[in-house]
Amino acid sequence: MSIDGQQAVLALLADPASYDPPPSRVERIDTHISSVFLAGERAFKLKRAVRLPFLDFSTLCLREQACRRELAINRRTAPDLYEALLPITRAADGVLRLGGEGTVEDWLVVMRRFRQEDLFDRLALRGALDRPLLSDLADAVAALHDSAEPRPDWGGADGLRHTIDTNAACFALDIPGLFDPVLAGEVTEHSLDWLIRLAPLLEERRRSGWVRHVHGDLHLGNICLFQGRPTLFDAIEFNETFACVDSLYDLSFLLMDLHARGLTQEASWVFNRYQERRDDLEGMAALPLFLSLRAAIRAHVAAATARAGADPAQRDKAMAHLHLARRYLSPAEPRLLAVGGLSGSGKSRLGRDLAPLLGAAPGAVVIRTDVIRKRLMGVAPETRLPPEGYSPEMTQRTYETFLNDCQRALAAGQAVVADAVFAREDQRRAMAELAEHMRVPFDGLWLQASPEAMRERVAKRVKNASDATPEVLDQQLTYDLGNITWTQIDSSGLKEETFRSARLHLGL
Repeated sequence: MSIDGQQAVLALLADPASYDPPPSRVERIDTHISSVFLAGERAFKLKRAVRLPFLDFSTLCLREQACRRELAINRRTAPDLYEALLPITRAADGVLRLGGEGTVEDWLVVMRRFRQEDLFDRLALRGALDRPLLSDLADAVAALHDSAEPRPDWGGADGLRHTIDTNAACFALDIPGLFDPVLAGEVTEHSLDWLIRLAPLLEERRRSGWVRHVHGDLHLGNICLFQGRPTLFDAIEFNETFACVDSLYDLSFLLMDLHARGLTQEASWVFNRYQERRDDLEGMAALPLFLSLRAAIRAHVAAATARAGADPAQRDKAMAHLHLARRYLSPAEPRLLAVGGLSGSGKSRLGRDLAPLLGAAPGAVVIRTDVIRKRLMGVAPETRLPPEGYSPEMTQRTYETFLNDCQRALAAGQAVVADAVFAREDQRRAMAELAEHMRVPFDGLWLQASPEAMRERVAKRVKNASDATPEVLDQQLTYDLGNITWTQIDSSGLKEETFRSARLHLGL
């Protein structure tokens, strides 16, 4: 069956009388590979009878297989959203029906309907992507990546070489006319240079289980707020080349999408929360290439849309993403920033706010002793620890791991914000020595606030990786802090004032 042969099916799905109960109206959303009909509380998704270089839906059998894969794959992250398969049948009298008896003419994926304004790309436009929501989103992505099936038969250097070659071929379709041939050539050339340097790492990650059957199309338009939770949907079911990739490459589509929209703080939140849950510091060496490839793909997809005349604004989007793809391949050098202070001084908030301004996109990785302690105890960051979690032995182990993690991230080329109390001179000195050893610039900030302000902040904390209480702070106030050589910032006032003071010192 061709697309023309599906016209009767499309007419059936557009008719409110086809549904039980009939909705007041039916809305239709088309993409290049599917048509979705919104009717009442359900969405009915039809695969279009197309054959493209990366998929084949040209026969009924292939569309049925794709529908079954879509249902199974997306139930990993959205079991309450993806409900069932539904045949479209032709009865003996020749009438088409949804379900029922007769010859199967086509297949539908039936989903629960959600509000279009709850799509994350719509939330982004409204400025509604706050940190708690994006933290939950990062947790959802990390959970998918943890549970996804390892696929060492895909990915690696060969997989990305195929992507680079495909991107170059797609750029050529819009040269001349849209893409600057010099810029497009630089993106391809520098991507290949990065691939050569990263090949050993990419192959090691493929063999070690970082290549998995993940989402494959993880941008804001494929995430919705459903039943109060960030929900990943519309994962790739039609092409394992797209779906079986490095898990950090999967995340990079989401990071790039946020970054391209100017949501740099939001990209940093997702990046750092994901790192807290998965501890993939070595993989960050590949982030410049991963992000660039995602931007390049978005560039040529937008160009194809513009070429088809569907949306003239896609021309600007295509060019902007091609420039972004080039910038990612010339990342800023790594640097180390240590932020210390007693509990409630505001060091974690300041470190989090400074992170997107430092180093390569999506910004510095924030490494916190509070989070590392929880990781070593095998619990989530917000889980409160029993007293043994704060024994001298565990504290020593925490700081050793903390120092090692900072070194791992710097070695991968990423800037680091090191977040700890740093109450001892030897701990502060170790940061400067690490920066010297790694040959990166170093800055140390020491935040100090009035005891009253710190007590109030500690008492108000909710869902925080720190287990500090006002009593813990009172104990810290008795410490002999020694000689503090780091830049001291009064953080008693508004967080915006502290942020401005820090930026002024750092030259940001």
